[in-house]
Amino acid sequence: MNTQNFKSLRRIPRAFRYSLSGLRHAASGEAAFQQELIGLGILSLVSLVLPVDPLLKVQLLILHLFILVVELLNTAIEALADRLCQEQDPLIGQAKDMGSAAVLLAFLAGAALWGYTIITLLRG
Repeated sequence: MNTQNFKSLRRIPRAFRYSLSGLRHAASGEAAFQQELIGLGILSLVSLVLPVDPLLKVQLLILHLFILVVELLNTAIEALADRLCQEQDPLIGQAKDMGSAAVLLAFLAGAALWGYTIITLLRG
């Protein structure tokens, strides 16, 4: 057995703790993430009880996670940008705007899938 591979496996619990720390920070200190977590949590529960194909339920749940992932990345970009540059900088502004645009596109994908879900329900 390659000892280097075994040593790298020890890093997994540490990486997991760092990830949980990031989630805790976002859930306790980032308003946008908190709002999305609550809203998407409710929508996720609703999606589980809807009388639709199980595959569609899984797609909705995955999309909700995707939106949260994009929000986490956007929040990280904003935190780094704010730390790197206190004054107005056009490139920093562009980076922050693009992160925000990514969140918007994720939400549009969510709206499209929820629209399809609603149409599917109405068709019975």
